[in-house]
Amino acid sequence: MSLVVTIDGPAGAGKSTVAKRLARRLGYRLLDTGAIYRAVALAGLRAGTALDDEPALALIARDLDIDFAFEGDGDAAVNRVLLGGEDVSAAIRTPEASQAASKVSALPAVRAALLDLQRRLGGKGGVVVEGRDTGTVVFPEAGAKFFLTASDHERARRRMEELGARAGALEDVLGEIRERDARDAGRDVAPMKAAGDAILVDSSTMSLDEVVADLERVVREREQ
Repeated sequence: MSLVVTIDGPAGAGKSTVAKRLARRLGYRLLDTGAIYRAVALAGLRAGTALDDEPALALIARDLDIDFAFEGDGDAAVNRVLLGGEDVSAAIRTPEASQAASKVSALPAVRAALLDLQRRLGGKGGVVVEGRDTGTVVFPEAGAKFFLTASDHERARRRMEELGARAGALEDVLGEIRERDARDAGRDVAPMKAAGDAILVDSSTMSLDEVVADLERVVREREQ
């Protein structure tokens, strides 16, 4: 039996990498809900839309033409994000897009516009879904739920490693992560939190392979 698997958690916890590897090992599709919000933010930035213009951003979200496609094989595969057919996988991961996405995702009208899309994309099962409220709001009946976290210093270190020369100073990256955590956890609509039935995984001292293996074991047991 194929499940809906949700992986939530804060920025820098490794959700995207873990979700991708887990999906490939399970033979599941990968639905990156964070990438969907980032795509809305990117489209808004490109259109010159103010990040507090809720009606305009909701229209962008409603008409969003987004798709995902794995490129490559095995753990080396990349889940490409296509916006109107354009590969925006790198463009949605810039610091500017990240901060914009956090603000856009707090808008109720945007969330409402995207909720139906996410459920249509993943509702039939056989999918790994990652984001910040996938187990609490998007798929509350998911067959396996995980909340992946790590210390803020470890998440800042990983973010700097990911961004390379574009990262800036450690204290700046750490400050951005803490600011985003506070905003994501404190928002009125769908705040970031672990579902009551989610399994908490602290990856601070775990390798990527260890995290993926633990999650795969749980999913395999529940597929029976």
